[in-house]
Amino acid sequence: MASEEEQDSTNMWSASLSKLHQFPSLRIVSRRYFGDKKKVLAIRREDVNVWERRAPLSPAHVKQLVKDGIKVIVQPSNRRAYSMMEYVQAGADYQEEINEASLILGVKQIPIDLLLPDKTYAFFSHTIKAQEENMPLLDALLEKNIRLIDYERILDSKGQRLVAFGKYAGVSGMINILHGLGLRLLALGHQTPFMHIGASHNYRSSQMALQAIRDAGYEIALGRMPKSIGPLTFIFTGSGNVSQGAQEVFQELPFEYIEPEHLPKVVQQGVTNKLYACVVSREDHFVRKDEGSFDAEEFEVHPERYISVFSHKIAPYASCIVNGIYWSVNTPRLITIPDAKNLLKPAATPWLSSMQGCPLLPHRLLAICDISADPGGSIEFMKECTTIDRPFCLYDAEQHMETESFAGDGVLICSISNMPAQIPREATDFFGGQLLPHVYDMVESNAKKLFEDYNVSPAVKNSVITSNGQLTPNFKYIEDLRNKFRISTYSKRSAKKAKLLSSSITKKCLLLGAGYVSTPVVEYLTRDKTCHMTVASQLKEDLDIVSELNPNIDCVILDINRNREELENLVQEHDVVISLLPFIYHPEIAKVCIANQKNMVTASYVSPAMRELHQEAVNAGVTIVNEVGVDPGIDHMLAMECFDEVRTAGGKINSFTSWCGGLPAPEFSDCPLRYKFSWSPRGVLLNLLAGAKYLEKGKEIEIESGGTLLDVVRKLDFLPGFNIEGFPNRDSTAYIDRYDIGDAQTCVRGTIRYNGFSNSAKALLQLGLLQSRECPHLHENGPPITWKAYMCELMGKSPDILVDSLRDLIYGRLECNAERLAFIEDLGLLEEELIDKRGSPLDTISNYLAKRLSYQKGERDVLLMRHQIEFTWPDKTRVLRNIGLCVYGDSNGASAMAKTVGLPCAIATKMVLESEIQKKGIVVPLSPDIYSPILKRLKQEGICATESEINLN
Repeated sequence: MASEEEQDSTNMWSASLSKLHQFPSLRIVSRRYFGDKKKVLAIRREDVNVWERRAPLSPAHVKQLVKDGIKVIVQPSNRRAYSMMEYVQAGADYQEEINEASLILGVKQIPIDLLLPDKTYAFFSHTIKAQEENMPLLDALLEKNIRLIDYERILDSKGQRLVAFGKYAGVSGMINILHGLGLRLLALGHQTPFMHIGASHNYRSSQMALQAIRDAGYEIALGRMPKSIGPLTFIFTGSGNVSQGAQEVFQELPFEYIEPEHLPKVVQQGVTNKLYACVVSREDHFVRKDEGSFDAEEFEVHPERYISVFSHKIAPYASCIVNGIYWSVNTPRLITIPDAKNLLKPAATPWLSSMQGCPLLPHRLLAICDISADPGGSIEFMKECTTIDRPFCLYDAEQHMETESFAGDGVLICSISNMPAQIPREATDFFGGQLLPHVYDMVESNAKKLFEDYNVSPAVKNSVITSNGQLTPNFKYIEDLRNKFRISTYSKRSAKKAKLLSSSITKKCLLLGAGYVSTPVVEYLTRDKTCHMTVASQLKEDLDIVSELNPNIDCVILDINRNREELENLVQEHDVVISLLPFIYHPEIAKVCIANQKNMVTASYVSPAMRELHQEAVNAGVTIVNEVGVDPGIDHMLAMECFDEVRTAGGKINSFTSWCGGLPAPEFSDCPLRYKFSWSPRGVLLNLLAGAKYLEKGKEIEIESGGTLLDVVRKLDFLPGFNIEGFPNRDSTAYIDRYDIGDAQTCVRGTIRYNGFSNSAKALLQLGLLQSRECPHLHENGPPITWKAYMCELMGKSPDILVDSLRDLIYGRLECNAERLAFIEDLGLLEEELIDKRGSPLDTISNYLAKRLSYQKGERDVLLMRHQIEFTWPDKTRVLRNIGLCVYGDSNGASAMAKTVGLPCAIATKMVLESEIQKKGIVVPLSPDIYSPILKRLKQEGICATESEINLN
């Protein structure tokens, strides 16, 4: 029972309060009189953005608090949806200074420099997932000894949120996406009733918006939706306030709810005078990895044991996805970035009616309203929230980029982080009604006292994130997350690296090898200013060239054969490793990457040794992308693009022949061997000794190793402007299964060279210059020897023999082939030039050719490719499709080989960095989610194939 003194004080306070409503000038006296006797809270102005008009409490809620003896200060704001007069009339004090309050309420994050120390704050901090952009705010809260109560963590005993704007986020989001859908469909060539629905902030109240939606629904019911777009299906995820608010709006339209299993039928047979809705619960798409049944309790504790089948069970049938689910780090995503490439792949849409003059939709999924607004969360490719003034973006899955447009490829996204701010008065009323019961506990907080002494309801106490300069026990995990997400510290190799630690670098690439094709890789990747590259090579001169062109990269001299520890350190410090070293090194590098859980990209073929590492990489969660150069690489992608197109339409592949080769440009082809080296000469020469196997007209043909490959060279009649020949390359039959073209009667993959190459190469073979065994005369520490003397040794003659006599002997060894003899002479092998000995004939001649037949300054090369694919359409029409590629190098820039190897390799690397490629283990670009975006991006770099068709009927 109150004492007489306390009762008198209360009566006096009430009387004074009554007078304050009549005489605002008495408010200053009031503050002085009651300052230390009443609990005081403040409502600060919202200044996070120009659209934020909400408040945590409405005037009605303030009136109740004042009535209950709590003093409320409201900071002036002309932007707030409720006017200051309304708060004053409710009994609030209207003033700028809020330092008197022990509790300060807001809605969104507060600027760091406006935080008052030793206070209790309540607002949405968006720090509980260690969100990087809000970590400076968290640091300031700790430094200023602020007790933070986060609305998002005010939960009941079952973990359900008690205070949220969720319903009005759903209401506003649904209005917005219907508005955006009208604009997107118009951009695609379809006028719809959705065009008459505006953005939610354009309406004075939600009821006005609902009336506009009812009007659109009336038109839909009358059959005024274009038949060409087919039935529209809306997928709602979640069953909480967000989803319920969105569905309340949707139900103003003519609708029918269906179960997930009925989606395929509705897509095929649905009508257009109503809309279809499907509410998807967790058990509809989350399945255990071990194929067990869904267990809600287990899922809450161990979501990592589950995967989502939403992307292929639900999303393919959706016109619009309205996402309102909470996402945590370990929860499986609804749609990943690779999923989007399949969902948004332009394809025939048989469920749509084809009408003359009416364009069909590029794909079924038109729009996503991600009300959860969790960048990189359940909708992985939603990397950044949209805003009220820029509410929509178009996400192009193949380009992995967003544009502010309604026209073009992709899916429309609306993901405004403050959706309820568009209906501010109703949202404030709704939110304040939930918050009000907890304010009485919040206002009891004294930030200067120990957190343990804050004895209030569990809902409020458990929502305190910071207190007494540290994270509270429930939120200690945030520091662990921060450590996980922080940029790992570079070793102290240079001051330059130390400077990078404080920059915005978020992606780090290690490039091993600074040779022929490295420059396009570095140039492409460093266009992204958040990507930093380290290039490692054992040759300083190569590093100097790369560094001169790209001064912002780091260069490291590294011999991976001798310094395994340094390789380990470098791999650990980077996100992805690109290996442009010879293929024999790839397995060892891959092992280091797997051990350190780092991804890897290489342009080389998948060797047996690399293939053996597949499961080990899968177990480690590591992606190792191979064969993303030109051959292998672009050849795979262009072939698979055609194969998939034919198979999708019901056709059958009859024959596949592919030719590819890098050559000197015609104006620089007048040289010995009709060839110049932009790659390892040793590798080129070894290919001549390899065997080959291919299928031709149903007959499997095998060429033995040892040089017989040069006996099956054939004249190539395509591109008649080039005088070219070709020979089979390795085992072509292996690609019958890899390409899934089992019906093909021909499968040949071959190498292109200028006419005369093979005849000249035979001379090297016949003279024994392609032998890989060690030769005493070529021992590095042996006595000097000239090429003429070595040729004499090969002929079994004295070095003193006359050149003419030597020429005659060699002519006989070369089967009296004058062209081969001329090649040997032109190559300088009969001259008195000292040999740079390298042990074996093969290594020695390779070293010689690398110098003698290298590209000189101002010279350029050309890359030629031709696929000849014969197939039969379902109507029995036989077609031969020619797919060609001709890329020239730059006279004083990147070679054609460098561009066609380096650019696809760089694009694949960026796709790995951006999580566009998520497959684990050994990966090759044979699936459309990988090859389609790479080919599209290569076109933007000027590498574009040509196509022509011949009807064979």
